[in-house]
Amino acid sequence: MGFLDQFNATIAAITGFLFQDAFLFALLGTGVLFTIWSGFAQFRAITHGTAVLRGLYDDKSDPGAINHFQALSAALSATVGLGNIGGVALAVALGGPGAVFWMWLVGILGMSIKLTEVTLSMLYRNTDDPDNPHGGPMWVVSKGLAELKPSWAIPGKIIGWIFCITLLAYTITGGVMFQAWNVGAITQEYFHVPSWLTGIVLAIVVGMVIIGGIKRIGAVAGRLVPLMVVLYLLGGSYVLAVNWESIPGLFKLIIVSAFNPQEASGAFIGGTVGYAIMIGMRRALFSSEAGAGSSPIAHSAAKTDEPVREGIVGGLEPFIDTIVVCTFTAMVILSSGLWERSGEAEFQQAPAIVEVGAGLWSLESSLAPEKKDATSWRDGEKIFVILNGEENPNTGNNLHRLDGELLQQDDGTTIIEFSQIGMDTKPSLVDEGVYATYPGATLTAKAFDSALPGLGKWLVTLASWLFAISTMISWSYYGEQGIVFMFNERSVPAYRYILCLLVIVATLGFIETPQDLDNFSALGNGLMLWANVPITLFFGYKAMAAYKDYVRRLKSGEMQRNPNPPSFFREVLTGKDVE
Repeated sequence: MGFLDQFNATIAAITGFLFQDAFLFALLGTGVLFTIWSGFAQFRAITHGTAVLRGLYDDKSDPGAINHFQALSAALSATVGLGNIGGVALAVALGGPGAVFWMWLVGILGMSIKLTEVTLSMLYRNTDDPDNPHGGPMWVVSKGLAELKPSWAIPGKIIGWIFCITLLAYTITGGVMFQAWNVGAITQEYFHVPSWLTGIVLAIVVGMVIIGGIKRIGAVAGRLVPLMVVLYLLGGSYVLAVNWESIPGLFKLIIVSAFNPQEASGAFIGGTVGYAIMIGMRRALFSSEAGAGSSPIAHSAAKTDEPVREGIVGGLEPFIDTIVVCTFTAMVILSSGLWERSGEAEFQQAPAIVEVGAGLWSLESSLAPEKKDATSWRDGEKIFVILNGEENPNTGNNLHRLDGELLQQDDGTTIIEFSQIGMDTKPSLVDEGVYATYPGATLTAKAFDSALPGLGKWLVTLASWLFAISTMISWSYYGEQGIVFMFNERSVPAYRYILCLLVIVATLGFIETPQDLDNFSALGNGLMLWANVPITLFFGYKAMAAYKDYVRRLKSGEMQRNPNPPSFFREVLTGKDVE
């Protein structure tokens, strides 16, 4: 086993520990707790939150830097991203249709978690400079503990540091490197542009935006997020319209598969209910970031003197991100049938299975068979074959994927070099099928292409670029706020240079397979959840008390709307209503 294999195995082991079933169900329990405690605040988020977004409560004299809509857009630009395109594709490819149901459940319960953590950050945000506020779980725990007992100020500061370290870990992994890798992969797949070149372009664009701080990020996000979401949903609507007859059956398939093992079919090698739950919950948590404590950092910049008001706006995030955008992606992929496609090629004579070490098996290197669609294999392209061997706990059967890589030779031929798989007994090939690996966003793009050739190539590639750029600029701000809390403003320039360099590093090719990518990005997410969820639970009573008082005043008519509501398109969208 090489260094990278050992590294990826270590990451997978740590991630597995962080996302133990017990912790995932504890997180669901947290969502249930705040849902019941708040009296189903999800309804309030959809109704009153929408009114707040329209600028009906914006006030120029309130402390903050950006309006409610820009704060939500900045937070959504970090969540509505490649997690919705590439992450959902991973969930369906690995966990099957049932994973989508568990994404929905986490999305709905995540609304109450998000409302609570955003409210807490607003209650404890630092407004020493009213035009440049700072907030997030690090401020909640440091100021909150000091408020409860002055002698707890130092422990609060230490816990705040711990959260910031996890925040930076996820900024690097899921917030930046995951995005850059996916964009590099899909751009190389469709336009044959070297992934590293994509990384350089992304680094330059991101660097130009983050220099301007939260006001520039809010201004860019306020324009970019609505545009990219509308474009993506329009494209998805076309694909679903083409496949409209299959939609009712797909909803039934999602629900049935959520509670029953999914049989193997083509490229999908099967999935147990437990694996579907784990994959679906993990992807929903990665996409919506409910409980991670990141988006409250963006919301803390909102211009308002009512902490709960921004918390209610924050509750809309998981709904938009998971229930709307993620569902669109899942339905597009499922309706296309690509998740259970047949092989792109077949061996005329299957290569022999050989033992390459004690308990390690592989296939002999062989010439790549011709593709069924008569297109050519690309040098470095990843494929996989399906083996029958020992029981696979994730699939509930004996099927396993064995990855391979296509390498062009000097004589013009293309061979397949296969990786290794550990088993006590010799496995066997299930059939002669050779399956192309469509990592992350590439699978979603192929699904769009199945409805209209070229649609995925242009729409999903464009969406991937827009989503990735918006996500990276917001996450860079999150990490920056962690740096400010731990050190000071003088440390920010060095941080920005390092982050842009990591954008390039992510596209240099050391992340090879969807599983490695999933483990790598989930690592940072898991660390943040372990740090932030205890903070949210410990101080949650303050958020709930403030929420119930706000709702009481709202119902009694004490809450006054803006007597001169701004024009949404002319003022709210651009942030001029609070300038």
